[in-house]
Amino acid sequence: MKLYRFLSEDDTSAFCHKVTAALNAGWELHGDPTYAFDAANGVMRCGQAVTKEVAGTYTPDIKLGAQ
Repeated sequence: MKLYRFLSEDDTSAFCHKVTAALNAGWELHGDPTYAFDAANGVMRCGQAVTKEVAGTYTPDIKLGAQ
């Protein structure tokens, strides 16, 4: 099955570390990163979709971050 996650974080090195950790856990980049202003918090935020092929059957209770 193919899993999908959308990673987001403030525009700091924390975002890069989050994406790097996902890549090192076998996730692959999917599409281009996004960058937008979060007016509610007054900060820029980054986002990146990632996907991963794993064995099994999808159910909504899968902990995506644990894959």
